[in-house]
Amino acid sequence: MTDRQLHIGLCLTETWLQGREPDDAELAEQRQDPAGFYIKLAQAAERAKLDFVFKPDVLAMRRGKSATSPSFVGLDLTVLLAAISTATRRIGLVTTASTTFNPPYVVARQIQSLHWVSNGRAAWNIVTSIDGAENFGDAPMPPPQERYRKAAEFTDLVRDLWQSYPHAALDGKADAEPIDHQGAFFSVKGPLNVPGHASGPPPLFQAGASEIGRDFAACVADATFASTPDMAAALDLRNDLGARAQKHGRADAPRVLPGLYFFLAETREEAWAMHRRAHAHLTHEKRLDAVKTILGLDISHLPPQARVTADLLPPDDRPVRSRTHADLLRRYIENNQPSVEDLLARPEVVGSAHWVSVGTVEDVADEIAEWFEAGAIDGFIALPGGSLESLQLFLEALVPLLVRRGIFRSDYDGETLRAHLRIRSQT
Repeated sequence: MTDRQLHIGLCLTETWLQGREPDDAELAEQRQDPAGFYIKLAQAAERAKLDFVFKPDVLAMRRGKSATSPSFVGLDLTVLLAAISTATRRIGLVTTASTTFNPPYVVARQIQSLHWVSNGRAAWNIVTSIDGAENFGDAPMPPPQERYRKAAEFTDLVRDLWQSYPHAALDGKADAEPIDHQGAFFSVKGPLNVPGHASGPPPLFQAGASEIGRDFAACVADATFASTPDMAAALDLRNDLGARAQKHGRADAPRVLPGLYFFLAETREEAWAMHRRAHAHLTHEKRLDAVKTILGLDISHLPPQARVTADLLPPDDRPVRSRTHADLLRRYIENNQPSVEDLLARPEVVGSAHWVSVGTVEDVADEIAEWFEAGAIDGFIALPGGSLESLQLFLEALVPLLVRRGIFRSDYDGETLRAHLRIRSQT
Protein backbone atom coordinates (compact mmCIF):
# COMPACT_ATOMS: atom_id res chain seq x y z
CA MET A 1 0.00 0.00 0.00
CA THR A 2 1.36 3.41 -0.91
CA ASP A 3 1.67 6.27 1.58
CA ARG A 4 -0.54 8.45 -0.58
CA GLN A 5 -4.23 7.59 -0.29
CA LEU A 6 -7.38 8.83 -1.95
CA HIS A 7 -9.75 11.05 0.02
CA ILE A 8 -13.36 10.24 -0.85
CA GLY A 9 -16.53 12.04 0.15
CA LEU A 10 -20.16 11.28 -0.69
CA CYS A 11 -22.55 13.99 -1.82
CA LEU A 12 -25.88 13.43 -0.08
CA THR A 13 -27.88 15.16 -2.81
CA GLU A 14 -29.96 12.69 -4.83
CA THR A 15 -27.88 13.03 -7.98
CA TRP A 16 -29.19 9.70 -9.30
CA LEU A 17 -32.52 11.46 -9.95
CA GLN A 18 -31.06 14.20 -12.14
CA GLY A 19 -32.58 14.57 -15.57
CA ARG A 20 -35.95 13.07 -14.75
CA GLU A 21 -38.95 13.61 -12.53
CA PRO A 22 -38.92 11.11 -9.64
CA ASP A 23 -42.00 9.05 -8.96
CA ASP A 24 -43.78 9.02 -5.61
CA ALA A 25 -42.14 5.77 -4.50
CA GLU A 26 -38.66 7.23 -4.95
CA LEU A 27 -39.51 10.26 -2.82
CA ALA A 28 -41.71 8.54 -0.23
CA GLU A 29 -38.99 8.00 2.40
CA GLN A 30 -37.53 11.48 2.00
CA ARG A 31 -40.97 13.06 2.36
CA GLN A 32 -41.88 11.02 5.43
CA ASP A 33 -38.53 11.07 7.26
CA PRO A 34 -35.96 13.30 5.54
CA ALA A 35 -33.45 13.13 8.39
CA GLY A 36 -33.70 9.33 8.47
CA PHE A 37 -33.18 9.15 4.71
CA TYR A 38 -29.90 11.07 4.88
CA ILE A 39 -28.77 9.24 8.02
CA LYS A 40 -29.01 5.92 6.13
CA LEU A 41 -26.90 7.32 3.28
CA ALA A 42 -24.28 8.58 5.74
CA GLN A 43 -24.18 5.25 7.56
CA ALA A 44 -23.64 3.41 4.27
CA ALA A 45 -20.79 5.81 3.45
CA GLU A 46 -19.27 5.20 6.88
CA ARG A 47 -19.41 1.43 6.39
CA ALA A 48 -17.33 2.01 3.25
CA LYS A 49 -14.86 4.08 5.35
CA LEU A 50 -15.31 7.26 3.29
CA ASP A 51 -13.70 10.44 4.62
CA PHE A 52 -16.87 12.52 4.80
CA VAL A 53 -20.37 13.25 3.63
CA PHE A 54 -21.23 16.59 2.12
CA LYS A 55 -24.29 18.38 0.81
CA PRO A 56 -24.51 21.69 -1.04
CA ASP A 57 -26.99 24.22 0.27
CA VAL A 58 -29.05 26.94 -1.35
CA LEU A 59 -31.03 29.71 0.29
CA ALA A 60 -33.87 29.74 -2.23
CA MET A 61 -36.50 27.36 -3.60
CA ARG A 62 -35.41 25.32 -6.59
CA ARG A 63 -38.16 23.59 -8.50
CA GLY A 64 -38.02 20.67 -10.89
CA LYS A 65 -40.28 19.98 -13.83
CA SER A 66 -43.32 20.16 -11.52
CA ALA A 67 -43.80 21.66 -8.06
CA THR A 68 -41.20 19.36 -6.53
CA SER A 69 -37.57 18.64 -7.20
CA PRO A 70 -35.27 15.76 -6.15
CA SER A 71 -34.02 17.78 -3.17
CA PHE A 72 -37.30 19.45 -2.29
CA VAL A 73 -36.84 19.00 1.47
CA GLY A 74 -34.46 21.86 2.21
CA LEU A 75 -33.56 21.09 5.81
CA ASP A 76 -31.04 23.42 7.38
CA LEU A 77 -27.81 21.61 6.61
CA THR A 78 -25.98 22.15 9.89
CA VAL A 79 -29.02 20.91 11.83
CA LEU A 80 -29.25 17.88 9.52
CA LEU A 81 -25.56 17.05 10.01
CA ALA A 82 -25.98 17.33 13.77
CA ALA A 83 -28.68 14.64 13.50
CA ILE A 84 -26.36 12.51 11.34
CA SER A 85 -23.57 12.94 13.90
CA THR A 86 -25.60 11.14 16.56
CA ALA A 87 -26.07 8.11 14.28
CA THR A 88 -22.43 7.82 13.09
CA ARG A 89 -19.03 7.60 14.80
CA ARG A 90 -16.20 8.27 12.35
CA ILE A 91 -17.30 9.84 9.09
CA GLY A 92 -16.66 13.55 8.57
CA LEU A 93 -19.54 16.04 8.24
CA VAL A 94 -19.01 18.95 5.82
CA THR A 95 -21.61 21.67 6.19
CA THR A 96 -22.12 24.55 3.76
CA ALA A 97 -22.60 28.16 4.88
CA SER A 98 -22.72 31.30 2.76
CA THR A 99 -20.47 34.26 3.53
CA THR A 100 -22.77 36.58 1.60
CA PHE A 101 -25.91 36.27 3.72
CA ASN A 102 -24.94 34.94 7.18
CA PRO A 103 -23.45 36.70 10.24
CA PRO A 104 -19.90 35.44 10.93
CA TYR A 105 -20.47 35.02 14.66
CA VAL A 106 -23.47 32.75 14.07
CA VAL A 107 -21.62 30.62 11.50
CA ALA A 108 -18.55 30.31 13.76
CA ARG A 109 -20.76 29.26 16.69
CA GLN A 110 -22.85 26.77 14.69
CA ILE A 111 -19.87 25.00 13.11
CA GLN A 112 -17.86 24.90 16.32
CA SER A 113 -20.94 23.46 18.02
CA LEU A 114 -21.23 20.79 15.32
CA HIS A 115 -17.53 20.07 15.83
CA TRP A 116 -18.20 19.34 19.50
CA VAL A 117 -21.41 17.38 18.92
CA SER A 118 -19.60 15.17 16.37
CA ASN A 119 -16.35 14.93 18.40
CA GLY A 120 -14.11 16.65 15.88
CA ARG A 121 -15.74 15.59 12.61
CA ALA A 122 -17.11 18.93 11.32
CA ALA A 123 -15.87 21.04 8.41
CA TRP A 124 -17.06 24.19 6.68
CA ASN A 125 -17.62 24.45 2.93
CA ILE A 126 -17.26 28.17 2.25
CA VAL A 127 -19.57 29.49 -0.47
CA THR A 128 -20.31 33.02 -1.68
CA SER A 129 -23.70 31.98 -3.20
CA ILE A 130 -25.12 32.68 -6.64
CA ASP A 131 -28.81 32.50 -5.60
CA GLY A 132 -31.03 33.77 -2.82
CA ALA A 133 -30.45 37.53 -2.65
CA GLU A 134 -34.21 38.12 -2.91
CA ASN A 135 -34.68 36.39 0.46
CA PHE A 136 -32.36 38.77 2.31
CA GLY A 137 -33.62 42.19 1.27
CA ASP A 138 -34.11 44.22 -1.87
CA ALA A 139 -30.46 44.65 -2.85
CA PRO A 140 -29.30 42.69 -5.93
CA MET A 141 -26.67 39.96 -5.70
CA PRO A 142 -23.25 41.63 -5.28
CA PRO A 143 -20.72 41.07 -8.08
CA PRO A 144 -18.17 38.24 -7.63
CA GLN A 145 -15.28 40.54 -6.68
CA GLU A 146 -17.27 42.04 -3.81
CA ARG A 147 -18.55 38.64 -2.68
CA TYR A 148 -15.01 37.27 -2.50
CA ARG A 149 -13.68 40.33 -0.63
CA LYS A 150 -16.47 39.81 1.87
CA ALA A 151 -15.73 36.06 2.00
CA ALA A 152 -12.06 36.71 2.77
CA GLU A 153 -12.90 38.98 5.69
CA PHE A 154 -15.66 36.62 6.84
CA THR A 155 -13.34 33.59 6.82
CA ASP A 156 -10.54 35.37 8.69
CA LEU A 157 -13.09 36.54 11.22
CA VAL A 158 -14.52 33.03 11.77
CA ARG A 159 -11.03 31.61 12.26
CA ASP A 160 -10.21 34.38 14.74
CA LEU A 161 -13.41 33.62 16.63
CA TRP A 162 -12.54 29.92 16.79
CA GLN A 163 -9.17 30.87 18.28
CA SER A 164 -10.63 33.44 20.68
CA TYR A 165 -11.78 30.74 23.12
CA PRO A 166 -8.99 28.13 22.94
CA HIS A 167 -9.44 24.59 24.20
CA ALA A 168 -6.66 25.20 26.73
CA ALA A 169 -8.92 27.74 28.46
CA LEU A 170 -11.03 24.84 29.73
CA ASP A 171 -8.07 23.80 31.91
CA GLY A 172 -7.18 27.34 32.92
CA LYS A 173 -4.07 27.33 30.72
CA ALA A 174 -5.31 30.14 28.48
CA ASP A 175 -7.97 32.83 28.43
CA ALA A 176 -10.87 33.66 26.17
CA GLU A 177 -10.08 37.02 24.61
CA PRO A 178 -12.09 39.56 22.56
CA ILE A 179 -11.01 39.94 18.94
CA ASP A 180 -12.33 43.53 18.51
CA HIS A 181 -12.69 43.13 14.75
CA GLN A 182 -13.43 46.25 12.69
CA GLY A 183 -13.43 45.60 8.95
CA ALA A 184 -14.94 46.74 5.68
CA PHE A 185 -17.95 44.47 6.06
CA PHE A 186 -18.14 43.35 9.70
CA SER A 187 -17.70 44.60 13.25
CA VAL A 188 -17.45 41.85 15.90
CA LYS A 189 -16.16 42.15 19.46
CA GLY A 190 -15.95 38.47 20.49
CA PRO A 191 -14.85 36.18 21.96
CA LEU A 192 -16.86 33.21 20.73
CA ASN A 193 -18.80 31.51 23.52
CA VAL A 194 -18.02 27.97 22.30
CA PRO A 195 -14.50 26.72 23.07
CA GLY A 196 -12.15 25.15 20.58
CA HIS A 197 -12.17 21.36 20.26
CA ALA A 198 -9.16 19.26 21.24
CA SER A 199 -8.78 17.98 17.67
CA GLY A 200 -8.16 21.48 16.30
CA PRO A 201 -10.38 23.78 14.25
CA PRO A 202 -12.80 22.45 11.62
CA PRO A 203 -11.15 22.04 8.20
CA LEU A 204 -12.11 24.52 5.49
CA PHE A 205 -13.44 23.53 2.07
CA GLN A 206 -14.08 25.80 -0.90
CA ALA A 207 -15.54 25.19 -4.35
CA GLY A 208 -14.70 28.10 -6.65
CA ALA A 209 -12.57 27.32 -9.72
CA SER A 210 -12.68 30.79 -11.27
CA GLU A 211 -9.54 32.93 -11.12
CA ILE A 212 -10.69 34.74 -8.00
CA GLY A 213 -12.01 31.50 -6.51
CA ARG A 214 -8.70 29.71 -7.07
CA ASP A 215 -6.76 32.42 -5.29
CA PHE A 216 -9.18 32.36 -2.36
CA ALA A 217 -8.94 28.55 -2.11
CA ALA A 218 -5.13 28.66 -2.29
CA CYS A 219 -5.12 31.15 0.58
CA VAL A 220 -7.51 29.51 3.05
CA ALA A 221 -8.81 26.07 2.04
CA ASP A 222 -7.69 22.66 3.24
CA ALA A 223 -9.57 21.09 0.31
CA THR A 224 -11.40 22.29 -2.75
CA PHE A 225 -14.49 20.81 -4.37
CA ALA A 226 -13.19 21.21 -7.89
CA SER A 227 -15.03 21.29 -11.19
CA THR A 228 -12.68 19.40 -13.51
CA PRO A 229 -14.43 17.98 -16.60
CA ASP A 230 -11.26 16.25 -17.83
CA MET A 231 -7.87 15.20 -16.50
CA ALA A 232 -6.08 18.10 -18.18
CA ALA A 233 -8.29 20.54 -16.28
CA ALA A 234 -7.61 18.68 -13.04
CA LEU A 235 -3.85 18.73 -13.56
CA ASP A 236 -3.96 22.43 -14.40
CA LEU A 237 -6.00 23.21 -11.29
CA ARG A 238 -3.88 21.12 -8.90
CA ASN A 239 -0.62 22.61 -10.20
CA ASP A 240 -2.06 26.12 -10.17
CA LEU A 241 -3.35 25.82 -6.60
CA GLY A 242 0.03 24.50 -5.48
CA ALA A 243 1.83 27.49 -7.00
CA ARG A 244 -0.66 29.97 -5.57
CA ALA A 245 -0.47 28.35 -2.11
CA GLN A 246 3.31 28.81 -2.14
CA LYS A 247 2.89 32.49 -2.99
CA HIS A 248 0.59 32.80 0.03
CA GLY A 249 3.35 31.32 2.19
CA ARG A 250 1.65 27.99 2.78
CA ALA A 251 3.63 24.81 3.37
CA ASP A 252 0.88 22.69 1.82
CA ALA A 253 -1.78 23.16 -0.86
CA PRO A 254 -5.52 22.49 -0.86
CA ARG A 255 -6.46 18.89 -1.57
CA VAL A 256 -8.14 18.77 -4.98
CA LEU A 257 -11.38 16.79 -4.79
CA PRO A 258 -13.41 17.03 -8.01
CA GLY A 259 -16.98 15.88 -8.26
CA LEU A 260 -17.11 12.46 -9.96
CA TYR A 261 -20.51 11.91 -11.59
CA PHE A 262 -20.51 8.17 -12.27
CA PHE A 263 -22.91 5.75 -13.92
CA LEU A 264 -22.15 2.23 -12.72
CA ALA A 265 -23.75 -1.00 -13.91
CA GLU A 266 -22.90 -4.67 -14.41
CA THR A 267 -22.27 -4.02 -18.11
CA ARG A 268 -21.08 -1.02 -20.12
CA GLU A 269 -24.25 -1.14 -22.19
CA GLU A 270 -26.43 -0.77 -19.09
CA ALA A 271 -24.27 2.06 -17.76
CA TRP A 272 -24.43 4.03 -21.01
CA ALA A 273 -28.20 3.48 -21.19
CA MET A 274 -28.51 5.10 -17.75
CA HIS A 275 -26.34 7.99 -18.91
CA ARG A 276 -28.53 8.55 -21.97
CA ARG A 277 -31.71 8.53 -19.85
CA ALA A 278 -30.21 11.08 -17.45
CA HIS A 279 -29.53 13.51 -20.31
CA ALA A 280 -32.50 12.79 -22.57
CA HIS A 281 -34.28 15.95 -21.40
CA LEU A 282 -31.46 18.13 -22.77
CA THR A 283 -32.58 18.89 -26.31
CA HIS A 284 -30.34 20.62 -28.85
CA GLU A 285 -32.12 23.90 -28.13
CA LYS A 286 -31.63 23.56 -24.37
CA ARG A 287 -27.92 22.95 -24.85
CA LEU A 288 -27.62 26.04 -27.03
CA ASP A 289 -29.44 28.01 -24.33
CA ALA A 290 -27.00 26.63 -21.74
CA VAL A 291 -23.99 27.91 -23.71
CA LYS A 292 -25.66 31.30 -23.99
CA THR A 293 -26.40 31.36 -20.25
CA ILE A 294 -22.89 30.30 -19.25
CA LEU A 295 -20.87 32.45 -21.65
CA GLY A 296 -23.26 34.90 -23.27
CA LEU A 297 -22.33 33.24 -26.59
CA ASP A 298 -25.00 32.54 -29.21
CA ILE A 299 -23.95 29.71 -31.55
CA SER A 300 -27.43 28.80 -32.77
CA HIS A 301 -26.58 29.98 -36.30
CA LEU A 302 -23.55 27.70 -36.64
CA PRO A 303 -23.69 24.20 -38.23
CA PRO A 304 -22.75 21.18 -36.03
CA GLN A 305 -19.22 20.81 -37.46
CA ALA A 306 -18.33 24.51 -37.34
CA ARG A 307 -15.43 25.38 -35.02
CA VAL A 308 -16.06 27.55 -31.99
CA THR A 309 -12.93 29.66 -31.73
CA ALA A 310 -11.64 32.10 -29.14
CA ASP A 311 -12.40 35.13 -31.32
CA LEU A 312 -16.13 34.32 -31.05
CA LEU A 313 -16.08 34.64 -27.25
CA PRO A 314 -17.62 37.74 -25.68
CA PRO A 315 -15.50 39.85 -23.26
CA ASP A 316 -14.62 37.89 -20.14
CA ASP A 317 -15.61 40.72 -17.81
CA ARG A 318 -19.32 40.53 -18.66
CA PRO A 319 -21.66 39.50 -15.81
CA VAL A 320 -22.33 35.74 -15.69
CA ARG A 321 -24.33 33.54 -13.33
CA SER A 322 -21.38 31.31 -12.41
CA ARG A 323 -17.86 32.59 -12.98
CA THR A 324 -16.46 29.09 -12.31
CA HIS A 325 -18.40 27.45 -15.13
CA ALA A 326 -17.81 30.38 -17.48
CA ASP A 327 -14.03 30.27 -16.93
CA LEU A 328 -13.91 26.49 -17.40
CA LEU A 329 -15.84 26.56 -20.68
CA ARG A 330 -13.94 29.60 -21.94
CA ARG A 331 -10.63 27.87 -21.20
CA TYR A 332 -11.80 24.74 -23.07
CA ILE A 333 -12.74 26.75 -26.17
CA GLU A 334 -9.46 28.71 -26.12
CA ASN A 335 -7.38 25.52 -25.85
CA ASN A 336 -9.33 23.19 -28.15
CA GLN A 337 -11.43 25.17 -30.67
CA PRO A 338 -14.14 22.48 -30.53
CA SER A 339 -16.90 21.88 -33.04
CA VAL A 340 -20.40 22.99 -32.08
CA GLU A 341 -21.34 19.33 -31.69
CA ASP A 342 -18.44 18.65 -29.31
CA LEU A 343 -19.08 21.82 -27.32
CA LEU A 344 -22.73 20.91 -26.77
CA ALA A 345 -21.66 17.55 -25.31
CA ARG A 346 -19.31 19.09 -22.71
CA PRO A 347 -20.02 18.48 -19.00
CA GLU A 348 -20.11 22.26 -18.43
CA VAL A 349 -23.07 22.41 -20.84
CA VAL A 350 -25.00 19.25 -19.96
CA GLY A 351 -24.31 19.25 -16.23
CA SER A 352 -22.21 21.12 -13.68
CA ALA A 353 -18.72 20.73 -15.19
CA HIS A 354 -18.10 17.57 -13.18
CA TRP A 355 -15.86 14.70 -14.19
CA VAL A 356 -18.13 12.02 -15.73
CA SER A 357 -17.26 8.31 -15.79
CA VAL A 358 -19.51 5.63 -17.28
CA GLY A 359 -19.07 1.86 -17.24
CA THR A 360 -18.50 -1.14 -15.03
CA VAL A 361 -16.90 -1.07 -11.58
CA GLU A 362 -13.56 -1.99 -13.15
CA ASP A 363 -13.87 0.70 -15.84
CA VAL A 364 -14.52 3.51 -13.38
CA ALA A 365 -11.89 2.24 -10.91
CA ASP A 366 -9.32 2.24 -13.73
CA GLU A 367 -10.12 5.86 -14.54
CA ILE A 368 -9.94 6.93 -10.89
CA ALA A 369 -6.57 5.21 -10.51
CA GLU A 370 -5.29 6.84 -13.72
CA TRP A 371 -6.19 10.35 -12.53
CA PHE A 372 -4.80 9.72 -9.05
CA GLU A 373 -1.52 8.19 -10.22
CA ALA A 374 -1.06 11.03 -12.72
CA GLY A 375 -1.20 13.52 -9.84
CA ALA A 376 -4.38 15.16 -11.12
CA ILE A 377 -6.43 14.63 -7.94
CA ASP A 378 -6.14 13.96 -4.23
CA GLY A 379 -9.53 12.28 -4.15
CA PHE A 380 -13.07 13.01 -5.26
CA ILE A 381 -16.67 13.66 -4.26
CA ALA A 382 -18.91 10.76 -5.27
CA LEU A 383 -21.97 11.84 -7.28
CA PRO A 384 -23.91 8.67 -8.16
CA GLY A 385 -25.84 8.90 -11.42
CA GLY A 386 -28.70 6.98 -12.97
CA SER A 387 -30.01 4.90 -10.10
CA LEU A 388 -29.58 3.95 -6.46
CA GLU A 389 -28.01 0.73 -7.72
CA SER A 390 -25.18 2.87 -9.09
CA LEU A 391 -24.54 4.16 -5.55
CA GLN A 392 -24.77 0.64 -4.13
CA LEU A 393 -22.20 -0.67 -6.62
CA PHE A 394 -19.91 2.22 -5.75
CA LEU A 395 -19.99 1.60 -2.00
CA GLU A 396 -20.05 -2.19 -2.04
CA ALA A 397 -17.88 -3.02 -5.07
CA LEU A 398 -15.88 -0.06 -6.39
CA VAL A 399 -14.55 1.24 -3.05
CA PRO A 400 -13.39 -2.26 -1.99
CA LEU A 401 -11.64 -2.55 -5.37
CA LEU A 402 -9.77 0.71 -4.67
CA VAL A 403 -8.77 -0.77 -1.29
CA ARG A 404 -7.42 -3.91 -2.96
CA ARG A 405 -5.44 -1.73 -5.36
CA GLY A 406 -3.81 -0.01 -2.39
CA ILE A 407 -5.06 3.52 -3.01
CA PHE A 408 -7.79 3.73 -0.35
CA ARG A 409 -7.96 2.76 3.31
CA SER A 410 -9.40 -0.53 4.53
CA ASP A 411 -10.36 1.07 7.85
CA TYR A 412 -10.24 4.42 9.59
CA ASP A 413 -6.95 5.16 11.34
CA GLY A 414 -8.35 8.12 13.28
CA GLU A 415 -11.59 9.45 14.69
CA THR A 416 -11.64 13.04 13.40
CA LEU A 417 -11.97 14.57 9.96
CA ARG A 418 -8.56 16.20 10.33
CA ALA A 419 -7.12 12.71 10.81
CA HIS A 420 -8.95 11.30 7.78
CA LEU A 421 -7.67 14.17 5.61
CA ARG A 422 -4.19 13.94 7.14
CA ILE A 423 -4.20 17.58 8.16
CA ARG A 424 -1.62 18.56 10.73
CA SER A 425 -3.27 18.83 14.14
CA GLN A 426 -3.46 22.28 15.67
CA THR A 427 -5.33 23.90 18.53
